[in-house]
Amino acid sequence: MSEQEVAEYRKSLAIRVSGFDVPRPVKTFEDCGFAPELMRAIAKQGYEKPTTIQCQALPIVLSGRDVIGIAKTGSGKTASFVLPMIVHIMDQPELQKEEGPIGVICAPTRELAHQIFLEAKKFAKAYGIRASAVYGGMSKLDQFKELKAGCEIVVATPGRLIDMLKMKALTMTRATYLVLDEADRMFDLGFEPQIRSIVGQIRPDRQTLLFSATMPRKVEKLAREILSDPVRVTVGEVGTANEDITQHVHVIPSDSEKLPWLLEKLPGMIDEGDVLVFASKKATVDEIESQLSGKGFKVAALHGDKDQASRMEILQKFKSGIYHVLIATDVAARGLDIKSIKSVVNYDIAKDMDMHVHRIGRTGRAGDKDGIAYTLITQKEARFAGELVNSLIAAGQNVSMELMDLAMK
Repeated sequence: MSEQEVAEYRKSLAIRVSGFDVPRPVKTFEDCGFAPELMRAIAKQGYEKPTTIQCQALPIVLSGRDVIGIAKTGSGKTASFVLPMIVHIMDQPELQKEEGPIGVICAPTRELAHQIFLEAKKFAKAYGIRASAVYGGMSKLDQFKELKAGCEIVVATPGRLIDMLKMKALTMTRATYLVLDEADRMFDLGFEPQIRSIVGQIRPDRQTLLFSATMPRKVEKLAREILSDPVRVTVGEVGTANEDITQHVHVIPSDSEKLPWLLEKLPGMIDEGDVLVFASKKATVDEIESQLSGKGFKVAALHGDKDQASRMEILQKFKSGIYHVLIATDVAARGLDIKSIKSVVNYDIAKDMDMHVHRIGRTGRAGDKDGIAYTLITQKEARFAGELVNSLIAAGQNVSMELMDLAMK
């Protein structure tokens, strides 16, 4: 491709890049020069062609450069750091006893860490590369033993990784590939000191990748300090909603009209696929769950009071089709990646626009065009209505008169 063609191709993908001497985007996985074993694993996963972020991030990461990736969730960014990590590990000398890991991935929540771990495992298997997941809610002793036995890849939440480092379950002497995923969420959850401590223990000649849906100042500052000469890749608008998701906003007089609305609309939504309902309080989640199950809906609830084992079990049942409706609080649904979710309902509005974007991003995953998000907003929520109107316009969505009127209040 000529410079001109590269520029046009990036434009068609809605990708912006900045940085010194940026590698060209690819159009197919073949363009990446992956070994046959890895190509077979990619085909086996049903990946036909790279997603937008993969087209540009893969060649950059494979060339060994540091990356700041600004992309919404559901963009397929996990594979854009997992595949090059496999290549990176295969290029390093084998680990000796008591050495490892080589690749370290930090994520804000157990769910996200678990999903990345599963993805890494799929591709690592082809090469006999060992991956370990390290997060709270699981036995420290088991994790300690697993790490001691040796592994090339560790996927972790920051707090538990620090615990394991203190217990000397692993050392960072061989770690040369570091990924911070959903960095903005890690900061929101107060993990900045832990992240800085982890980065401080990894050698300076490492390759570092930082992914984030938004770039608040604190994340920007961290990126400048820990990355060297990074390439910045932005997919779509930063902090705006995924355009593949159709959004409907319903203005209702008061909270008491929410449940009747949900009961009326839910059967139609379930016909289309699975439904995820967000409520702002645990009590509301439980209330909706009991109302719906009383009406015979196959429904489950997720919130912070549930322990890890029961959360995993609920998600498993949801994925296998035993439940069709999942009611959750924000914390419980962070990083959920369930392909079958077709509708997201914001029963209560999100606390801010970033959270709203994150919530509705649980549908329309990785380019699935027909996700729908419903938001219920009451007369007293005029301030949020204004932000919502801006976001809808930016994502090319229709704005109803009622919402406009509310926003103008």
